[in-house]
Amino acid sequence: MAEPLVARIEALGEALGQARASVNRRFIGQTGVVDLVLASMLCGGHALLVGLPGLGKTRLVDTLSTVMGLKGSRIQFTPDLMPADILGSEVLETGADGTRAFRFIEGPIFCQLLMADEINRASPRTQSALLQAMQEKEVTVAGVHRPLGKPFHVLATQNPIEQEGTYPLPEAQLDRFLVQIDVPYPDRATERAVLIATTGAEEDQSEQVFTAQSLLEAQGVLRRMPVGDAVVEHILDLVRACRPGEPDGLKDLGESLSWGPGPRAAQALMLTVRARALLDGRLAPSVEDVAAMARPVLVHRMALTFAARQRGEDLGALIDRVAARVLRTEAAA
Repeated sequence: MAEPLVARIEALGEALGQARASVNRRFIGQTGVVDLVLASMLCGGHALLVGLPGLGKTRLVDTLSTVMGLKGSRIQFTPDLMPADILGSEVLETGADGTRAFRFIEGPIFCQLLMADEINRASPRTQSALLQAMQEKEVTVAGVHRPLGKPFHVLATQNPIEQEGTYPLPEAQLDRFLVQIDVPYPDRATERAVLIATTGAEEDQSEQVFTAQSLLEAQGVLRRMPVGDAVVEHILDLVRACRPGEPDGLKDLGESLSWGPGPRAAQALMLTVRARALLDGRLAPSVEDVAAMARPVLVHRMALTFAARQRGEDLGALIDRVAARVLRTEAAA
C-alpha cells in the first residue's frame, strides 16, 4: 500500500499547487494566509480570519469557494441576527385541500463553505447556533437532526480592533476553530500588484481545481500520511508545556498564562503539520512543521493573565518562544 499512497500524496501536492496559483489570481500575495486556509480545509476544519477591514478576507473566502468547487453561503453577523436566520425555521403551510403542515426552510448554514462575516458582532445566543454545526456537522431543529453538506467548513472573519457592539467568542467556540489566521497588511510590492490588478477594466478570475468529492478524498489521504514518533512527542511536549499548573508545564509560564490548550490542540497540530508537509511537497511532517504551526493552532486556545497583559506581553510571541525552547530541548536530548 506504500506506493499507491506515495503516488496519491504526490498527485495531491500538484493539485494543491494549482489551487494555490488559482487563488493567487484574485487574492494576490499573502501566501502564508492562503496556505493556512488551504491547510485548514485539507484537515476538514474551520478557520478564524482576524484582520482589519479591507485586507481581502471576504474576497479570499469567495475565491476559495470557486477554486475548491464548494457550494458557498455568506452570513453577515449583526447584533439583531437570530439563530433561525442561520439554521432555518419551520413554517405552517396550508395545502390546496385545506390541510396544514409544517415545512422546514433551510437556512444559509446548509452549504459546504460558510463565511461567517464579523462573527463577533452577533450575540452569544446567535453565536451558539454554530456550536453543534462546527463540531458534529449537523443541526437540530424542532427535534430533528439535519445533516449539513459534505464537506462542511466555516471560515469566519473578525475585526481585531473594534470592541463597541461586539461580543467576544466563548472559549468553547474558539476551540472549534482549527486555526486562527492573522491577516496582516500587504507589503509594498504586493500592494502595488493589487492596485494594478484590481483597478483595470478586467480582473483575472480563479478557476475550479477541486470538487467536493476530491476534497473529501484529499482529507482521507492526509489522515493516512505517516507521522514519526519524534513529531508526536514534540507535539505533546509543546501542548503540555503551555498548560499552567500541570506537571509538564513550564514553571516560568505560571505567572503569564491563565489557561492553556486542551487535547483538541494536540489533535489540530497532528493534522496541520501533515497539511503543511503536503503543501511543501513532502511525504511526512517534521518537528519544524510543529514549530511553524504552533502559533495559528494555539493562539486562540490560550489566554494571558491580567498581570501579563499589563506588562505588555504578547501571546503569539510567547508561543513562539515556548515552541523554540521545546525544539531546542528535543534537539539536545
